[in-house]
Amino acid sequence: MQPLTLSRPQLVYLAFGPATYHQEACFSIVSALAHLDTSAGEALDIQVYTDNPQPYSHLPVTVHHLDEATRTAWNQPHGYHFRSKHVLLRQVLQQHPLAVLIDTDTFFRKSPLQLFQRVKPGSLLCNAIGGRYGENQKCLLYKNLLNILQARALADCQMPLVNSGVIGLTREDAGVLDHSVALMDEFHPLARSAYTLEEFCLAVAAYRKLALAECTDVIHHYWSRKAQFRAKIQAWLRKHGDQPLSAAALADVLLVNDQLPRPPTLQRLGYKALSLTMPSRERQFARELLYGSYPYPNEFDRACASAWWDKALENLNARYGRMEPEQLRQCLRHPGLRLSLGARRKDIEAHLLKASQR
Repeated sequence: MQPLTLSRPQLVYLAFGPATYHQEACFSIVSALAHLDTSAGEALDIQVYTDNPQPYSHLPVTVHHLDEATRTAWNQPHGYHFRSKHVLLRQVLQQHPLAVLIDTDTFFRKSPLQLFQRVKPGSLLCNAIGGRYGENQKCLLYKNLLNILQARALADCQMPLVNSGVIGLTREDAGVLDHSVALMDEFHPLARSAYTLEEFCLAVAAYRKLALAECTDVIHHYWSRKAQFRAKIQAWLRKHGDQPLSAAALADVLLVNDQLPRPPTLQRLGYKALSLTMPSRERQFARELLYGSYPYPNEFDRACASAWWDKALENLNARYGRMEPEQLRQCLRHPGLRLSLGARRKDIEAHLLKASQR
């Protein structure tokens, strides 16, 4: 690793794999810079560890090429890819007094320096503090690990869970990452299919040792409804990808907001009334299609249209089984829905028929 300035906060990204993750990371970085008050002297270093440096060429970041062999080694012994987050942050903290590792599917609402104000000795900054470990007793992590954790006095049902979309620590507390990595290595065979194992092990490692702080007011972590937020970000990149730090690009960052686009209340009531004329199984599907087709004044909300349509079909198929192409055509040609969708109906039909064949 390169020696870096020690006095500035370190914002760290780990981005690899499909282009989508790099798009997310680029927008997250620009949103951090857009909220940075440089006139007040605010500054930070942004480190990107990635298998593809090219997407970051227009950004003021330090890129560290992450080859496949290194990342594979970070994921051993079980090939658990979230393990690399903790390994990376541990290495960064060997060089810097404090650092924040942030997931790519995030964007900032406020200055990123507000994150670092919450990173103090004796504390762990996470994205969000969740419920208690014992609240969901059907969870695999509860059923398979509770007795082990209690026997070793590592955790109990009152332990708060955390969302690790953000992990911020000082160097003095970096040992919590060694502990969390060891727990991942031990528990992965017992909870192989638990998607949240990584952040669960972080919660266990920090329990009774570190105070927890969260930052949902500073960043939006769009782990839910990801398709809609990705659509907004991709629209921003199509418009500003060549000049991501121009005045226009930074102004448009504020339009990529953390709200799912929804029509006004009266419009939604009208959509609901229309859907009542359709078979019960198709009502929610119709409303979601109409939500996506509404002419939102915000151009980045309008960019969510196809994501809404895809989600509508996904929800319908999940509830009632896969809809056949002819059934889909009949639904879209219902007189009320056909009239409401107007000129967009043919585009929606073509899009959904193509999606249904994937």
